[in-house]
Amino acid sequence: MPFIHDLSLTGHLNSARSSRRFPHRILTIDCTFMPETQNLFLGGRMSVPRAAWLQERLTTDWNVLTWSEDEPFDRFVELAPKADAFVGGRIRGEWPAVPNLKLYQIPFTGHDWIGPAQVPTGCRVCNTYEHEIAIAEYVFAAMLEWEIGLAKSDRRFRTLGWEGRTPGIGPSHGELFGKTIGIVGYGHIGREVARRAQAFGMRCIAATRTIRSTEEPLDWIDTMDALERLLGESDYVLIALPLSDETRELFDTAHLAQMKSTGVLINVGRGHIVEEESLYTALAENRIGGAIIDVWYAYPTDQDRERPPSRFPFGELENIIMTPHNSARSGAMRERRWEFIARNLDRLALGEPLENICFEGTG
Repeated sequence: MPFIHDLSLTGHLNSARSSRRFPHRILTIDCTFMPETQNLFLGGRMSVPRAAWLQERLTTDWNVLTWSEDEPFDRFVELAPKADAFVGGRIRGEWPAVPNLKLYQIPFTGHDWIGPAQVPTGCRVCNTYEHEIAIAEYVFAAMLEWEIGLAKSDRRFRTLGWEGRTPGIGPSHGELFGKTIGIVGYGHIGREVARRAQAFGMRCIAATRTIRSTEEPLDWIDTMDALERLLGESDYVLIALPLSDETRELFDTAHLAQMKSTGVLINVGRGHIVEEESLYTALAENRIGGAIIDVWYAYPTDQDRERPPSRFPFGELENIIMTPHNSARSGAMRERRWEFIARNLDRLALGEPLENICFEGTG
């Protein structure tokens, strides 16, 4: 979970505007003269520990500046105007003018908290993916656990032994083979899940905002207008959408009612894509088969480190698997992300096209 702060690069604390994500959109940066040594500013607890690592990986010349939240904000105000590139998430406080800033590199994927007006004109905001492999493996681990119940079987066998049965006699478990997974939001995560679904012999369908290719391991893919059809056909519904004005509380009572009564909802996108009370009620009243939830409605703050993930007692329900926003959290994923960041910084220094551009600042 990225550290959450308020942000304004234009000197005012404005509410963050939501924005669409455009994966792998590539724009060419103006090939104006750039000094031989530029200033790279690493801001926040996620970025600062990578200072030495980046200095070893970068092939271009950068002067690395750092600031973390445990330092006085005055130091941030002093360093930010010098930055040619900034790597970090949200920063609390009023930003000074940053006239040299050409790249705001987010070291994670979500950018619904920032928009063009909060970034200086001409500065590119780029995000970082590389989480799709870890999340796809999480999705299959969760679905296999749902079908097979390995952890429950282990606990029962440890406690009760054979229970008077011989092997081959007793409760059976399910299979993923032949079941349908419906992917809502067919981007980086969706594609990795679909490839694995094919290997498991699953039927795979998708509804997405932008259809980029039909040459995919899918039975069918359509626009979001086909969401009702997808919900009705799916044994598992995977939400892999970013949060935006269009997707906020998309899954309300009406959409949840369109799922199979045995259907399982998997959310690895953002919590607020599913309306909180509607989800709790659907689970508590067994209107759907269950849910696997990794993204939530409330997160820890400095003032409340044990803040509950929801105002509803999801933890009391039997038909839910709950995880603390860790589906992407693998060591290999982190290395891939920072390798990408190093390459993008080199592209900036060389005047080459940047990758994963979300938008350009207008502030």
